[in-house]
Amino acid sequence: MKLRISRDDILSPLQIISGVVERKQTMPVLSNVLLAVEQGKISVTGTNMEVELVCHLQGAEVLSEGRITLPARKLSDICRSLPEHSEIELSLEGERMHLRSGKSHFTLATLPAEQFPNIEEETQDIAISFNQKEFKNMIEATSFAMAQQDVRYYLNGMLLEVSNNSVKAVATDGHRLAMASMVTDVDVAQEKQVIIPRKGILELGRLLSDSDEEIVISLGSNHVFSEIGPYRFTSKLIDGKFPDYNRVIPRGGDKVIVADREALKGMFSRASILSHENIRGIQLQLSNNLLEVFANNPEHEHAEDSLEVIYQGGELQIGFNVSYLIDVLNAIPDESVKMTLSNPNASALIESTEESDRMYVVMPMRL
Repeated sequence: MKLRISRDDILSPLQIISGVVERKQTMPVLSNVLLAVEQGKISVTGTNMEVELVCHLQGAEVLSEGRITLPARKLSDICRSLPEHSEIELSLEGERMHLRSGKSHFTLATLPAEQFPNIEEETQDIAISFNQKEFKNMIEATSFAMAQQDVRYYLNGMLLEVSNNSVKAVATDGHRLAMASMVTDVDVAQEKQVIIPRKGILELGRLLSDSDEEIVISLGSNHVFSEIGPYRFTSKLIDGKFPDYNRVIPRGGDKVIVADREALKGMFSRASILSHENIRGIQLQLSNNLLEVFANNPEHEHAEDSLEVIYQGGELQIGFNVSYLIDVLNAIPDESVKMTLSNPNASALIESTEESDRMYVVMPMRL
């Protein structure tokens, strides 16, 4: 195998694909990327056995073909360290890959391409066309609420629910829930739900741009696929039953607060400085047109603040994890927000005051 390519043509794909490759691997080959030069085309593939990302490189000169795996981070770091617009020559000599650029020469260990795992092909049940920017916004509006390494494995990802002319994204870690939806041209005989793992959602979000170009997401029985520019994205689906999120959404709350989003976020952020480092609890106290917030920590430090709001629902004291509230306010793009409460033991429903396709639920804390 031998090829020449501009440093600028290979660096960005390597950095993106290296994001899929985990640093700590049980199989050494999973720390590598697969470089394949076949039929005059060059592709780079990275996988962690759950998510696979393939990029077809442009602008390379193929001198001889072949397939080999190379250390992902080292290859990416070497390319990044080289001057812009420099020319790179990669040549496989025996079991070593030689990378030459100008007066620089690097020799990298390799592993056989035969050891590199492939995600199996499968038929696609549904193909959905999305506006790339809108789909990216929907992911960003909900992905922060996904669980991390929860024993309830089905929470370590995002639910995509496809129904006629609508797609809904839902994420929860058991303490908060984020939900967003968008209208799309899809016609399905019956509603379909899939759970995309956390890593898959985060990598998919990185590939999406703010353009209005259409992309197609294809759902199979075990995988989700998409082609975005020069990248082919594949992720396994989580085999599990997602909780019935409709049962979590609080109904009939009679205490409604309307507040300026930035002012509310600022007050919560200031109170968080002196909240307990681990539990991050703050106390909210409501009275007519006034929201007061209190925080303290084991060092007997104390914070209190207040904000004028629109509220006429009687007095109420309730505790929350302040980080959860700030995350929600960061996800709402509008100027003002509405928080609906009922009692100190019931979850809060947080929405934009404008017509919005986003809804957030945060469970209270006992403080």
